[in-house]
This record gives sequence, structure tokens and C-alpha cells, in this order.
Amino acid sequence: MAYFQWGNDMAIDNGLIDQDHQLLVEQVNTLHTATSQGRGHEVVGPLLEAIIRDTRSHIHHEEQQMEAWGYPHLAEHRQGHQRFMADLESLRVRYQAGAITVAAQLSWLLRDWLSIHIHRLDKELARFIRQQQRRDPRLASAALTHH
Repeated sequence: MAYFQWGNDMAIDNGLIDQDHQLLVEQVNTLHTATSQGRGHEVVGPLLEAIIRDTRSHIHHEEQQMEAWGYPHLAEHRQGHQRFMADLESLRVRYQAGAITVAAQLSWLLRDWLSIHIHRLDKELARFIRQQQRRDPRLASAALTHH
């Protein structure tokens, strides 16, 4: 069984945001598998770089969509993104300094953050968008995946 399981209850837009989330979940599972096999330290460097890159890209996509929809909680959501990126950067510094626990810490951080981020914050965004679409049916065709 995967360390972190993607479920239908995590779907936000059935598009780009969900694809980004699924990639990050896959990366968490890759890291966890390597860590549980004693290979965490050998894969954490390249995987950490990929996670930072992919998370940055995801945040950019998500915040663009929030701006486009006029999401009223964008500032708070953005602060959460900034804190998470700071945590990732901190782990990068620790890894570069030779810390041996970075793989496990990264695995826990990603699992916990993704779970909270998707189940709480992004679900709130999805509810907001559905409300906007109900108010103006013309918006129903404007999916989150459009840029």
C-alpha cells in the first residue's frame, strides 16, 4: 500500500491542479519507498530538487487560477504556500549541509502538507468556484485548467 494514497475526495478540478497534486503524491511515495528500503539519502537530493520545482510550478498555477476567479482568500492561501516553500528550502539547506534525516522529514512534511492543503484549503477553493459557476452558468465552461 502506498504511503500516501490519492483519493477521489481529494479532487479539486479534475484538471491541472489535480494533476499537480497527483505528481506530488507520487513523489512522496517514491521518497517513502526509497527511505523504507534504506535508500532515502541517495534519492533525496534529486527528488527534493524535483519537488521544489514542481511545487513552485503548482503554486504558480493555483495562484493564477485564484486571481482569475477573484478568490477572496488568496492572500491567506499564498501565505501558506510561502511557508511551505520556506520549509522545503530549509530542508534543502539541511540536506546540502549533510543532515541524514532529511529524507524522512521531507516525506512527513509533504504527506502532512498535501493532506491538509488539499482537504482544507483547496477544497475551500473548489467550493468557491462551484458557487461562482452556479451564480453565472457561463462560467461553468471556464475550467480551472484554462490559463
